[in-house]
Amino acid sequence: MLGLAIAYFITALLYASVGFGGGSTYSALLVLAKTDYHVIPTISLLCNLVVVTLGSWRFALAGEVQWRRIWPLFTLSVPLAWVGGRLAVPEIIFVGLLAASLLAAGVAMLLQRKSLPDTTRRNASWREPLLGGALGLLAGIVGIGGGIFLAPALHLMRWGGAKAIAGTCAVFILVNSVAGLFGQLAKSGASNLLGVIGTHWLLFPAVAIGGLAGSMIGSSRLKSRHVAVLTAVLVLYVGGQLALRFAHMLSTGAS
Repeated sequence: MLGLAIAYFITALLYASVGFGGGSTYSALLVLAKTDYHVIPTISLLCNLVVVTLGSWRFALAGEVQWRRIWPLFTLSVPLAWVGGRLAVPEIIFVGLLAASLLAAGVAMLLQRKSLPDTTRRNASWREPLLGGALGLLAGIVGIGGGIFLAPALHLMRWGGAKAIAGTCAVFILVNSVAGLFGQLAKSGASNLLGVIGTHWLLFPAVAIGGLAGSMIGSSRLKSRHVAVLTAVLVLYVGGQLALRFAHMLSTGAS
C-alpha cells in the first residue's frame, strides 16, 4: 500500500499542477495493483474530491467560475454521472474503457491548443450539454471527473481563456465526482464506503498532500506546458500498461 500511496502522491501532484483531479490514473493504478474492480471507481472518485475541492474553492473565490456560462455543462453530466455510477459493467469492459480513456487523454493533453485571452467570452451552445453528458457518464462508470477531457475540448471550441477553462474544469470534476460517487454508493451500499476508506486510507492523505503541492507548483513560475507534457507522458505510460492488461484479458477470454 505504501508504494501505491507514493504513486498516488506523484499523480495528484502532477494533475493538480495543471488543474485536474487525477481520477483516471488513480483507477488505472488500482487495476494494475489487482484491486477488486468493483471498488475502484469509489476510491478514485473520493481521491478526486480530495484534490479538486480546494482548487474549486480557490477558483470560485478568485471569480474564475462563471456560473451563468457553465451550468449547461451540468444539465446532463450530473444525472448521467449518477447513472454511470449505478451501472454494473463487466471487468473487461471497465478495463477497456479506462485504457482508452487514458490513451485519449494523454494524446489530448499533448495536442492541446493555446486558449483564447482571458478577456474573451463565448456564448454557450447545444454542444456543452452533450459534451458534459458524455463525460459525466464516463465519469460515473470508471471513476473520473472528466476534466482531463473537458479542458482540451473547451480549448478546441475556443470557449474562453485559460483561467476560465481551469475554473470550469475544477468545478466540473467536483460535481461529477460527487454525482458518480452517489451512483456507486447506490449500487454497492453506503456501508461499503467505510470499508473502502478503512482499507485504502493511506491513499487519501497522499493525494491531499500531492494535490496541495501541485497547486503550489501550478501557481509558481514553472512552465505549465512542461508540467502538462510530463503529466501526459505519465498518463500515456499508465494507459499503455492498462492496454496491455486489456489485451491479455481479451486473449485469455476473461470476463
